[in-house]
Amino acid sequence: MSRPVLYMLPGLLCDEAVFAAQIAALSDVCEVRAPIFRGLDSFDAMAQAVLADAPPRFSVAGFSMGGRVAFHLASIAMDRIQRFCAFDTGVIPASEAELPKRQALVDLANREGMAALVAAWLPPMLHETHRNDVAFTAPLMDMVMRFSPQDHEKQIRALINRPDMRPVLPQIKCPTLIACGRQDGFSPPADHEAIAAAVPGARLAIIDDSGHFLPVEQPDALNKALREWFSIPQA
Repeated sequence: MSRPVLYMLPGLLCDEAVFAAQIAALSDVCEVRAPIFRGLDSFDAMAQAVLADAPPRFSVAGFSMGGRVAFHLASIAMDRIQRFCAFDTGVIPASEAELPKRQALVDLANREGMAALVAAWLPPMLHETHRNDVAFTAPLMDMVMRFSPQDHEKQIRALINRPDMRPVLPQIKCPTLIACGRQDGFSPPADHEAIAAAVPGARLAIIDDSGHFLPVEQPDALNKALREWFSIPQA
């Protein structure tokens, strides 16, 4: 019998490196695949890339932008999803206040390059104990630098054109985990509480001492929650 497949979907300017701890921790219970959404400019294109690669049934865990892609997958292929997880993410469309902030970062990357972008964008995403820790931030900065300003602009296009996923939430009826860092100021706990409340039977994990980058800021706590989620019997 083939092993269950889990797609871990990365956030903005992230690749499989952001899930290194999860891939190692879950390797005994499933095959983990971490697609890279480089060059894609819509959540539908990202979701279709997953579906083209996936077996008939699979599980999904999405981080940040990848969480939004996971919700899009649920909206078009719920019958194929065995288990659903989203963390440090959201379901509402882009607000008018968000758009100029996104555009300012696009302009910065196009004008000064990815080093300038990562210096401005990454630290505020992290828990205060991690922001000035060079050993901690260096691998994340290296990861972001593997993307180009054009990659960034395309992913931002996907984010600002995102649909409202709130109507999808009651339709997710497989074992579900919603998680976030308690100090995530970008996608705060209250948003995740509302998401979990709208998904039938969803489990909620708010994890202490983490900002937006939960999979690297508190990997052990997230891994524990993921393993528990993967052990929930399916209906």
